[in-house]
Formats: sequence, structure tokens, C-alpha cells
Amino acid sequence: MKRALALTLMLILSACQEEEAKLPPPVAMTAQSIGYYCQMNVIEHGGPKGQIALEGFPGGVIFTSQVSDTVAYLRMPEQNYKILATYVTDMGTAPWDEPGKAQWILIDKAVFVVGSDQMGGMGQPEYVPFGDPAKAAEFAAAHGGRVVTLAEIPAATASGTAPAEAPDDTDYSTRLRNQTQKGGE
Repeated sequence: MKRALALTLMLILSACQEEEAKLPPPVAMTAQSIGYYCQMNVIEHGGPKGQIALEGFPGGVIFTSQVSDTVAYLRMPEQNYKILATYVTDMGTAPWDEPGKAQWILIDKAVFVVGSDQMGGMGQPEYVPFGDPAKAAEFAAAHGGRVVTLAEIPAATASGTAPAEAPDDTDYSTRLRNQTQKGGE
């Protein structure tokens, strides 16, 4: 019984690693990396960034100047391109003023500090991503906010701060799950 359980776990882990290996890798930001919404150079602004790899999109990737913009794009029901992978800056490994060009993690592997006093690259409230939950907790202790997963970011928080009464996010959670499944095909 133990051997069967161990074999099953190994197969599941192997399948997850294979699925992740099929994802396009993140693209390093350059002086030519322009924010999808703001049309400004993303490396000229501090704070975490996002990038979304899209099938069939000219250039293959869109960059966002803030992670909140990345989440907003993922929540749009009227997307024209299949999302292959979404990456965000791991702020546990990057300084705020210069988040770097290659410190990317998959968005669904990150935890986020929502409602902190740190403003994103465009001077707006920001979802601050971390690959290490302990570093996210340290950031929240220093800057306020709470640590959540991507699915726990309330739909009504386009500004980055959670209202006292957030609406039901069932629709967003379902769309996120469907997009993640599409990207893994």
C-alpha cells in the first residue's frame, strides 16, 4: 500500500513538472519593454511587474507596469488570445526601486500582499507578489496589508485595496481555473 501511494505521488509530481516544463519561459525586460495599458517603458518605474505569454500575439508577451494590471487582464472575459503563462516579479528577491529584469515567478505560485502602503509603478495601490510566504508576511508586517493567494484577491479590488465587504468571486475563480487549464494543454 505504501509503495502504491509513493508511486502515485511520484507520478503526480512528474506530471506537474512536465506541465510546467511546457510553459514558455519568462522574458527578461529590456528598454524596449512597454506596458500594455500605459504604453510606457516598464523598467523606468519601480515596484513589481507582470508579463503574460499569449499564443499568437505579436511578440508573444505583454508586460504590465503593475501586478494589479496583470490581474485585471486575467479577469477580463473578452480576451482574444489563449494565455500560455503568466509571470510576476518575485519581490522577495528584488529591490522595490529596481525590480530587475529576470526575477519572475509563475503567478499561481506566488502569494500577494494586498492593501499595503507601497504604491506600484504607476503610483497606484499594488498587489505585491512573493515566492516565499515568510517574506510576504515580513513585508505585510512592515507595510501593512494581508497575505493572500491569487484566487483570494477580491474581484472588486481593481485599485488594489480590499473593501470591507467584497462580492462573491466564484465567477473569477472559475475563469482563473479555466485559463490555467487552457494554458496547461
